[in-house]
Amino acid sequence: MYAEIQERRDNPDTSREDILSLMMAARDEQNQPMTDKELRDELMTLLVAGHETTASSLTWAFYWIHHLPEVRKKLLGELDGVDIKNDLSTIGKLSYLKGVCAETLRIYPIALIAFPRINKAPIKIMDYEYPPETQLMPCIYLTHHREDLYPQPKQFKPERFIEKQYSAYEYLPFGGGNRRCIGMAFALFEMKLVLTTVLKNFELSIVNNHQVKPTRRGATLAPSGGKWLVAKGKRDVKVSGGCLSCEHF
Repeated sequence: MYAEIQERRDNPDTSREDILSLMMAARDEQNQPMTDKELRDELMTLLVAGHETTASSLTWAFYWIHHLPEVRKKLLGELDGVDIKNDLSTIGKLSYLKGVCAETLRIYPIALIAFPRINKAPIKIMDYEYPPETQLMPCIYLTHHREDLYPQPKQFKPERFIEKQYSAYEYLPFGGGNRRCIGMAFALFEMKLVLTTVLKNFELSIVNNHQVKPTRRGATLAPSGGKWLVAKGKRDVKVSGGCLSCEHF
């Protein structure tokens, strides 16, 4: 990590847009850059804290897509209409794919709660008053299941995020404020890319309508185990630009 950071410092390139380059270009209120240790810690957070969380979210997404045939049909209809072979940015423009990812993170957010906050002044929340120095922990799961925000909150409905733009106080799978997960953009792109690649190329099926349930895994919420999703074969779909098959990935 440190060798990579030093190489970037020795060979600056303002045209680069990867995460490390963006962090190295960032400046604080005193116009100071991040130290090598800060950069290294942020990169380790991305690598260590990001792989299993994204994998769990993808597992939930595959479950809902194949548990609800109408969702799978709509999503495949959108995915089969694009060719990402030469332009990966295309997936960022797909509204139903975005809705599927957003709804996956809403109904079973990986983190049940956000990091604690300590108020410096008295604060009133609904009918409760909290004195200074109270440790407050926002509950992401309960927020995402409020009936007034999300009618029929137990139902998986990607259309919610197509029909409405939710605020940062209503939808917060990555936390909020200056402690919001630094890997948010990368995780969302990763989800969209993996879902697109797999669904375009393989026919998948849930085994015997296997029931998948949320389980606690440390501080996170993950799907229950078991071999409940299987690949039945390859898909061969014609799109504008040619036949898209597994060999392209």
